[in-house]
This record gives sequence, C-alpha cells and structure tokens, in this order.
Amino acid sequence: MTDGLLVVEDLHVEVEGTPILNGVDLRINAGERHAIMGLNGAGKSTLASVLMGHPAYQITGGSITYNGAPLEDLEVFERARAGMFLSFQYPSAIPGVQVGTFLRRSVAAVRGEAPKAKAFRDELKTAMDALGMDRSFLARYVNDGFSGGEKKRLEILQMMLLQPRLALLDETDSGLDIDAMRAVAGAINSLPSSCGVLLITHYKRLLDLVVPDVVHVMINGRIVERGGPELAERLEQHGYDGIVAQ
Repeated sequence: MTDGLLVVEDLHVEVEGTPILNGVDLRINAGERHAIMGLNGAGKSTLASVLMGHPAYQITGGSITYNGAPLEDLEVFERARAGMFLSFQYPSAIPGVQVGTFLRRSVAAVRGEAPKAKAFRDELKTAMDALGMDRSFLARYVNDGFSGGEKKRLEILQMMLLQPRLALLDETDSGLDIDAMRAVAGAINSLPSSCGVLLITHYKRLLDLVVPDVVHVMINGRIVERGGPELAERLEQHGYDGIVAQ
C-alpha cells in the first residue's frame, strides 16, 4: 500500500504519554470522499490534527504518506503549500485582523505569491455568493464574536479560495442550520474532481448532501469497520453499541 493521495499505515499517536491512536489504517485516493464517524474521544479530531502536523501529538509508530512522500518530513506551512487544508472543529478568534486581509494573506502564503487584486476580488465574490455571505463580513475581525455557523462558513470560504488537493473537514456541519448546511455541502461538492476529502462527523445529515465513497467507524483510536453510505444509515438507526460490543 504505497500509492494514493494519502496513505496512513498502522499509525500510533500519543499525547504526554497517553495513547490516542492505536494503529490507524486509512487510504484516500485523489477524488475520493471519505467520512469518519465515531463516539466522542475516539480519536477522530486527533487524526486530523496529526495529519496537519500539530506539534502536541507524538507519532510513536506507523507511517503517513502524502502524494507519494513521507508526510512527517513536512512542516505545517509546507503541508498547506502542498495542498492540504484543515477545517478546525473549534476555529480560533484573531481580534484586530480583518477577514478580508486574513483571506488574501492566506491565499498568498499558500500560492507563494500575492494574488492580483481584481482577480482575487472576483474569486472572493464568487465564493461568498455561493455561501450566501454578505460583503460586510470581510470587515469583521476573524472569528471575533462569530456564531458557530459563521465560523464554519469562514472555514469553508478559505477552503474554496485555497482549492486544496486534500481537504480535512473536522465536524464542519456542527452549528449549521439547514440553509447553511446546504451551502457548505455545495461548496464541498464544488471542489475539483481530483481533490480528496476526509469528513469527520457525528451525523448522517451532511453525508446525505456530500455522499461519501467510504464510511469509516473509529472506536478507541482504531478504524474498526468500513462500508459505503449504508453504514452511516445503520449507525444513525442503531448507534455504536453493536460495534463497541464486537
């Protein structure tokens, strides 16, 4: 198992000596959509953070390969420039930094050069219209006083501008009303066909709009079952009790 956009093999991770991931195997090919579901504390968000290079987590075993090369060799900013994007479960506020400035600098950092002003305005308008976002949003400070839904819309707006090769979306559906959910799902579905997507979610409602190729169930730091969209349906109806018992 060496090719594929993202290949995780027997990954073990701990935090301050406490094991969190206990042998995760995962493979995402270009263009595939994967979903990870599981109980709170199963290790789902930890996996996303490790993939993006969070320094708090220590890899104690296994390997991660991205686009054919060892991912551990890349710093966080190098992973972003290589096309990886993480939508945080709890985005941080940045008082004093306007959304418009933040977005332009983010795009410049990932692309390696500042975008042309008019071209960037056009990109921004198209993305904001798709998400139903008012232009006044750009003058606000990043996530400062934002509702949960506004934070998630901003995360997805960043994703649309950055056009990643691999999008890691950690509970993007939390805090969204029905209209926002549809807008966010539409943005995910509009990603290039070559983009790999990993959705971390507790609920099937997002997966009704962004249909996954594979659904993974994570329990106690391991992926213990895989299936198609019907697996999410079964979990919605019966929960995790049967899987935990096994």
